[in-house]
Amino acid sequence: MSQLRPVNTSLCLEKICESNYQKLFRLIPNLRLLDKAAIGRGPNKPALHLEILERNPYTLTIELSHFFEQPLSKLIAPAVKIRIYLDAQLAEVIRDNDRPAVDRVYQNPGRALEIQEYKWRLNYFLQKWLDHCLKTEYHFSSTADCLI
Repeated sequence: MSQLRPVNTSLCLEKICESNYQKLFRLIPNLRLLDKAAIGRGPNKPALHLEILERNPYTLTIELSHFFEQPLSKLIAPAVKIRIYLDAQLAEVIRDNDRPAVDRVYQNPGRALEIQEYKWRLNYFLQKWLDHCLKTEYHFSSTADCLI
């Protein structure tokens, strides 16, 4: 992951989570209305899969991943679990497929600066990945639409 280190990680983390929220809804405009899953397709690009893991009145938890067809297998990477705070308009990475969840890495709340740095790196990665997906012009449809 990136080694970019902002001077004020707390403020930058909040700004990046705001930015990620806006980018997610530009990439998937009907995200609030999706039932369980959706597939994003881009010109000559691997499918981008979205799965809704949990839905609450003020939050959504989703997993976003690329789906690569291999000759003998299927590869799903990266797989990023994201909590979306609908009321605060923030999107925060909880974990990705290469790294454990924040609460498993840092179980001691006294290590707040390290926790913040870890969250910063996860969310910075998401920001760059969303930028790539937006430039690639992915278009999403629900998985039910794909079966028809």
